[in-house]
This record gives sequence, structure tokens and C-alpha cells, in this order.
Amino acid sequence: MIESGFAFIAVLLFLAALIVQLDKKYRKFFDYVPGIVVLYFTVMTLSTLGLWKQTDEVNFYYTQLKSNILPVMIFLMLLHCDLKKILKLGPRMLLGFFASSLTIGIGFVVTYFLFKGYFEPHTWKTFAALSGSWMGGTGNMAAIQLALGVSDSQMGYTLMMDSVNYAVWVMLLLAVVPYAKHFNHWTKADTTQLDEVGASLMADHGDKPQNMSFADLILLLGSSFAVAAAAQYIAPLLPTTSFLSTYTWTVLLATVAGVVAALTPLGKVPGISPLASLMLYLIVALIGSRANFAELSQAPFYIFCGFVILLIHALLLALIAKLFKLDLFTCGVASLANIGGVASAPILAAAYSEVLVPVGVLMGMLGYIIGTGGGLLVGKILSMI
Repeated sequence: MIESGFAFIAVLLFLAALIVQLDKKYRKFFDYVPGIVVLYFTVMTLSTLGLWKQTDEVNFYYTQLKSNILPVMIFLMLLHCDLKKILKLGPRMLLGFFASSLTIGIGFVVTYFLFKGYFEPHTWKTFAALSGSWMGGTGNMAAIQLALGVSDSQMGYTLMMDSVNYAVWVMLLLAVVPYAKHFNHWTKADTTQLDEVGASLMADHGDKPQNMSFADLILLLGSSFAVAAAAQYIAPLLPTTSFLSTYTWTVLLATVAGVVAALTPLGKVPGISPLASLMLYLIVALIGSRANFAELSQAPFYIFCGFVILLIHALLLALIAKLFKLDLFTCGVASLANIGGVASAPILAAAYSEVLVPVGVLMGMLGYIIGTGGGLLVGKILSMI
């Protein structure tokens, strides 16, 4: 049994490294089951088996890393979110994306209202964290988890819903691609502008990424840690409420800093994605280290609720598509950009046309920007129901 804080972190990092290597070797499996989900459930299994003990030292390492690394990760993730390029998506693309975000939020609110009597008292926080993931990504979910103080055992349900419901949704969206013409005929959508936007975005992303150097890595690490420290210093000076805690301010400040820095040369420094992914894997491993399979007895009910949320989202999004004459590509990629993020939206975009892959990338990045704020807003509404 591990009782040393350093050994505890070392094991988590080794497991993350091992799963990333397996991800590279067995792509067919990991295309359906994301590596980050495999990491979570692997760590959760070891936690259930009691591989480490929650000593004072282990708890100290856990708390310090989890709370301090998160703003670093958020800042790094947002460095690729160039608002100038996102605006090039055009009003219809942005309409599709925000319509998806709105209908997902409504899905969470309606589902929580319908089944509130069956949930635990603090389940609204769990739903808020998942809504952050389904409007942005796993990083947004982790941010909301810490901002609202969601327990790690509750995050087990969230990760379960995020994995199972997401996997089914991806398969469904890919399955309806051949029926795009029928959907577009029903909504009377014109795809001419979509084709033009896709071509211009492909030109913007045509340059090959440069190899990262030591200078790039140290610049990114130094900048991200400095921003995180500055956010933690400023946050206690800002007013707090029962909803806006000091840590919530820390997360929001890191988010704003990342969006602004993305417009500067720092946003083009090689090595951003690998570093952000490293932080993300470590945070997810830390979350999994406090979860336990024995606490997932209600998982099937939560998964059912996830499908109810997706059904409400799909029906409302279809009505909006009919009203504003949106095409199936816009609706599908917007939905997956919210629910799956930048890792999966380009896959669906490519199923329509390779030239449209950058649209999926940028829409997924837009989710990182609004995911935390959107999830916190959903949480605020749920807390009042």
C-alpha cells in the first residue's frame, strides 16, 4: 500500500504514460473508448482495491496538485482559441454552436426538474460539472468540479455518463451523415456559404506545426504557472457569494487570460497541446484516485438521465434548424463540438468533407471558452430548482 505522496503522484503519472502509449498502439480500440476515460477507470479500480492510503502526505499532494494545476491547464488549453479565426465561422456556424449549447443546458435543467426526487441533494453540482463538459470539454468539467466543490465520488457518475452517453451520441451522429441531403431538404438549408468558410479555414490551417524546443516549453510553463499564480493572488480580492467562490474567480480569471493570450504570439508557440494534455491527464487521474466502484450503484439511472438530456437537446436543435434553415453538418458538428470537444468534432466534420475539418476544430475550441461559464450558469439554475 502506497503511503508516500511522491510515490502516489509517480504511480498516477506512470499509469497516464502507459495508457498514452497503448493509445498510440491500439488506435481502433481507443477510437471508441478515449484514453482519458480508460485512465480514469484504471485509477478508480486501483483506488477501489486500496493501492494507496489517504495519509496526510498523500492528501497534501493531492490537494495541492489538483487545485494549483487546474488554472495552469485551462490557460494552456485556451492558447489555441484564436477568436479572430473563430469569428470566420460565420453567423450561421456560430448560431448552430450556441443553439447546441443552449439546448444542452435546457436538457440538463428539464431532466433535473423531472427526476429531482430521485437524486441526492448535491446532484445539481454533478450535473453542472457534466454540462461544462458537454458544452466544452473535460477540462471545463474539472474546473467546475473544483469551483463548486463536487465530491470525487460524485464525479464517478459524471465520468460514467460522459463516457457511455457520449459514445452512443458519436455513433448516432456518424450514422446520420448519409441522410444529410434529406435533413437539409427538410430545413431548406443552403450550404454554399458553408463550403466557402470551410475552404478559407483550410487555408488558414495549412501550415505544418513546428517542432517544439526547450525554449518553447520553458516559455509556456513559465507563463502558465505565472498566470495561475496571479489568478490565485487576485481571486481573494474579488467579491464572493454562495455561488462565486474564490476558486471560481481563479478559474474564470485563468479562462480570460487564456483567451486574451491566444491573440498574442504566445498562442502560436509550439508545444501547447502536449503540455495541456499532460495537465489534463494528471487532473483526471487525481479525480479517479478518490473514486470507488462501490459508490456507483445508481450508475444505470444516471446514464438513463444522460439519454433524456440528449433527446431534449436533439429535438430542440432540430426545431431551431428548421426555423433558421440550418444544415445537418452545422447541427451535427456543433452538437459534437459541445459534447465531444475538439477531439471528436473534426472526426464528424471529416465524415462530410475533409475541407471542413478546421470547422470542427475551431468549434470545439469555442466550447473550451464557454464551457466553464455555461456549466456554472446551468449549476446556478439547478441550485434554484
